[in-house]
Amino acid sequence: MSNVYSFPDAPHPSGTAPTARAGSARAAMLQLLSSPGLTMVFQPIAATRDGEVFAHEALVRGPEGTALHTPDALLAAAREMGLLHEFELCCARLAIETWGRRQEPGRLFLNLSADALVRTLADNPADTLRRMLLGLGVQPRMLVLELTEHERVSNIEGLLHAARAVHAAGVALALDDFGDGRSSLRLWSELQPDYVKIDKYFTRDVSRKAHNLLTLKALLQIADTFGTALVAEGLETADDARVIRDLGIPYGQGYFLGRPSLHTRHRIETEAAEVLNDRRVAVFPERRRPFPLAQLRDVAIVPAPVVAPGATNDDVADLFLQAPELHAVAVVADDRPQAIINRTGFLNSYAKPYFKELHGRKTCLMLANTSPRIIERAHDIDDLVGILTSQDQRYLSDGFIVTDNGRYLGLGTGDQLVRKVTEARIEAARHANPLTFLPGNIPITQHVERLVARGTDFVACYADMNHFKPFNDLYGYWRGDEMIRLAAELAVAHCDPQRDFVGHVGGDDFIWIFQSEDWQARVQRILDDFTPRARALFDHEAQARGGIETEDRHGVMRFFPCTTLSVGAVSVSEGMYRNAEQVANAAAFAKQDAKRRQSPLTFVAPARRS
Repeated sequence: MSNVYSFPDAPHPSGTAPTARAGSARAAMLQLLSSPGLTMVFQPIAATRDGEVFAHEALVRGPEGTALHTPDALLAAAREMGLLHEFELCCARLAIETWGRRQEPGRLFLNLSADALVRTLADNPADTLRRMLLGLGVQPRMLVLELTEHERVSNIEGLLHAARAVHAAGVALALDDFGDGRSSLRLWSELQPDYVKIDKYFTRDVSRKAHNLLTLKALLQIADTFGTALVAEGLETADDARVIRDLGIPYGQGYFLGRPSLHTRHRIETEAAEVLNDRRVAVFPERRRPFPLAQLRDVAIVPAPVVAPGATNDDVADLFLQAPELHAVAVVADDRPQAIINRTGFLNSYAKPYFKELHGRKTCLMLANTSPRIIERAHDIDDLVGILTSQDQRYLSDGFIVTDNGRYLGLGTGDQLVRKVTEARIEAARHANPLTFLPGNIPITQHVERLVARGTDFVACYADMNHFKPFNDLYGYWRGDEMIRLAAELAVAHCDPQRDFVGHVGGDDFIWIFQSEDWQARVQRILDDFTPRARALFDHEAQARGGIETEDRHGVMRFFPCTTLSVGAVSVSEGMYRNAEQVANAAAFAKQDAKRRQSPLTFVAPARRS
């Protein structure tokens, strides 16, 4: 049983080798495994909250200057020679022996394939693993077996048995490269690992990729459900490390924190430590498209009775008389909707002289809309706006038929749809403004709350256009929208995307949150660029006069200068404000002061609040 946890004497090739080259390659690999040609290097894993080294991952290296120096080359050669299992156990023992001999503080993360783990622990109790570790000078609780290639395990029960044995020995378990396309959420649930290492695909450039950020947020929720600690792999830049820290992912690993080395590290790289301990807050990337609207299933559906295609006009009239609340009735055959009959239109025709006598017993389809709007319940409400804007207003008066997988479910009314679309768009605008696609009130609040909670110094600017309403009233909403997009475009262009946050409150109001030290110069560049480009949106006569003649809010004709920007800025330091609302109020007050003074920028530094 000793051979289970220690690499046995290197076996000698037996029989006739297929080729001299294959035989020599196998012999070289066997020689490497039985000699001190393999070495271990260690890469730090750090706590993102303060940069303290939490653990090291052991990584194998072959003889330097040879084709077998890298771990990928070693694995490929061992697999080709049929020595993968022996190679893994050799590396595992070498890593544990090295760690035990050095008596380093912190945990050791050790890579082991799922197949090797299953084979090693299949017939051996957990106590054997525990005794082996103690014999090599390693406390079981300080070892983390990092499961690799877990997608190749066909014997899931064997893997679950091995995982239970690992935990019974006091050793922790980790899933490696989660999210690389091979990992399984089911395996995470069944194995209940102590750690999950997130594949670098999701962490690389997370400071710029909103979809990766959303994925990490989802993984954090799953980790919280399962009681798992996450490790973000592949951290190579300051911006990505700061995002990972601010997301609340507890551990990180990557070249930015520290490269693999023969010697363990008691501290991560100096720049990385400064980043993880500074008070600057990451600006989370936002999706440059509108927040998704609700689905039709959120709309109240009327479970209205139906009639068959063979029903008569008299049958429909009786149904409407018995159910005065019905706005329409669907014609359905075999659960599949065929047409819709509008109550008002039907009863108006049915009430005409002699209609009942002439047409009462005829098919109801003669007064039906045989091209009804049929909508699946899973449709997004935004897809249904066509009903509201359709030239055929029957869709608005008739409502629409709702189906579930093609089968009749009920009716929806135009009133309900208008109300729900309006509510959904208002809610969506709180997340992302539909005109500029900039973050709305909810992300603005969340970002400011993070700044206040961390005690970060920043400047909050509230920007508003002067004389925008007269311009919009005179030239129309299309040109008004163009001016709003111009302000958004310039703010994004002149702000640092990794330090500064650009939000759109609504209308012509914007919030800019600066962590850049040169914020004032950036604001000035926005103002300088906006004025001439906004002026160009006026017609030539207005440009020559410097403004327009139009009615004010009271209907009085007066002159309004060309549109400009006013910005109120508030400097915020730790302890000044308790929440985002107080910051926003202070910035809004500064903006009002700027407009009152007719100054493009008013900067206030309020006294510290208790």
